[in-house]
Amino acid sequence: MTDAFTYRHPRPAVTVDTVLLSTAGSRPQIVLIKRGNEPFLDCWALPGGFLDMDEDLEAGARRELREETGLTAGPLLQVGAFGTPGRDPRGRTVSVVFAGVVPDPLHPAGGDDARSAALFSLDRLPALAFDHDAIIAASLAALRRAGHPV
Repeated sequence: MTDAFTYRHPRPAVTVDTVLLSTAGSRPQIVLIKRGNEPFLDCWALPGGFLDMDEDLEAGARRELREETGLTAGPLLQVGAFGTPGRDPRGRTVSVVFAGVVPDPLHPAGGDDARSAALFSLDRLPALAFDHDAIIAASLAALRRAGHPV
């Protein structure tokens, strides 16, 4: 793809994030990564990152999940877009969020730009980077509406 057009309006960056839950134990657990880069170095966050120019949204979310955690997911639900100005200190960024639930135990391992990856109980989440607390809340509500027992 070439940049055949130029615009006088700035373009926001687009990221994709994934809320992935395991219901294998007595309580659902969520996969989080510890960031290896600024902003929010060493903070916990959802697996995600910048969308490639020629990449579909869900494909980008699946790629980032695999690169940062070593995990793959089954069906994903597109939760929505999060784009409050100032949500990312690097500049205007809109994140498209996907969510999924797996009944199996998960064993995430940090990779790419994630220092580590781990499972957390939904009722014992660490402090999170960006607006990921709001994203998780919206994702849980969307999953419940879709009939997932989370």
